[in-house]
Amino acid sequence: MDQNAIAAFNSNDIMPTSADGTMPFLQQTDLFYLSGIDQEESILLIFPDANEKQHHEILFIKETNEEIAIWEGHKYTREEARELSGIQSVFWVSQFNEIFNTLIFQAEVIYLNSNEHLRAKNEVETRDARFAKWCKEKYPLHKYKRSQPILHKIRAVKSHIEIEQLKKAIHITEKGFRRVLKFINPGIMEYEIEAELIHEFVSNRSKGFSFQPIIASGFNACVLHYIENKGVCKDGELVLMDIGAEYGNYNADLTRCVPVSGRFTDRQKAVYNAVLRVQREAMTMLTPGNTIPEYHKEVGKIMEKELVGLGLLSKTDIKKQDPTLPAYKKYFMHGTSHHLGLDVHDYGYPHMKMEVGMVFTVEPGIYIREENLGIRLENDVVIKENGIVDLMNNIPIEPEEIEDIMNSK
Repeated sequence: MDQNAIAAFNSNDIMPTSADGTMPFLQQTDLFYLSGIDQEESILLIFPDANEKQHHEILFIKETNEEIAIWEGHKYTREEARELSGIQSVFWVSQFNEIFNTLIFQAEVIYLNSNEHLRAKNEVETRDARFAKWCKEKYPLHKYKRSQPILHKIRAVKSHIEIEQLKKAIHITEKGFRRVLKFINPGIMEYEIEAELIHEFVSNRSKGFSFQPIIASGFNACVLHYIENKGVCKDGELVLMDIGAEYGNYNADLTRCVPVSGRFTDRQKAVYNAVLRVQREAMTMLTPGNTIPEYHKEVGKIMEKELVGLGLLSKTDIKKQDPTLPAYKKYFMHGTSHHLGLDVHDYGYPHMKMEVGMVFTVEPGIYIREENLGIRLENDVVIKENGIVDLMNNIPIEPEEIEDIMNSK
């Protein structure tokens, strides 16, 4: 932060549905990352150059009462919030305006938070957005800066504790996957697989899926964001499962494709192994100093060779290709990796150089719509000094191992 600067972070709203309904509360991940507070109507102030040490960091939480406790349950006391966050100055959110007003004129710069993820639509006004409007109207002569460039830098590199949380989420995900391997049979509905997974996740203290699960059999696997999960898993088809469990607000992200009948056909196995080879080569390129655009470019070259080997592309196709739209994109339309953490598509600008401690997914795929065949394989890895550590190396991925488990019922 600049000198004499104050930064403010707000919790998420509890989002309405209709009538008096609400969605489950999901904390704004910047506030959670910086404070550990997982409760609505919370505000964090960071002011390192404040005149008094007690004002260097301040947490504001919702004041509870007996009626709230009866209807909604327990909320943090100030003592609990201190212990959980490590922040000693804790006040009720009703005191925010008064305290903020006494501090703001010590500051020359105000850092405001917003959602700067490249895929964000930002169609709903957040508490951070409302606060920014209020702040600029009330204090128009201050200098304003963005918090996100700092957060994208520090959140992209995971601490040891964060890696441990991710490992727990991944372990729960593995248990769910192993459960459904013995459950899948011809005639099973996609939503029945989803039900088995959520049962295993919640039974292991996860709040549930880390994102809307994709359970896609047959042609459905060729729809990249298929989430209806209402089809029938038919004999002779594959079922693609892009799933993950949440644990402590950290998210796993796994994709596996398995044969509904318990055995891959020769063609399915050939395509599967091609995707697996691309994934393993891609993992070797996740090294400190590389960047996502350069990495994706090199992965495309590997995929190109595999598609030629499968008879899906010819050397003539490659010679005639438009460099801005490579021929392989017909069968592999998406990127290979994204950051992973508190958000499934976590923080980190594409141009940033890869660093030790960054966590990425590795998820190449081949989608052959004319063959009703879509295969994607995805593992989560952490970058180390000398290569990566595959956080999902215990989860079955070899086609023979998957067949053995499915046929050992």
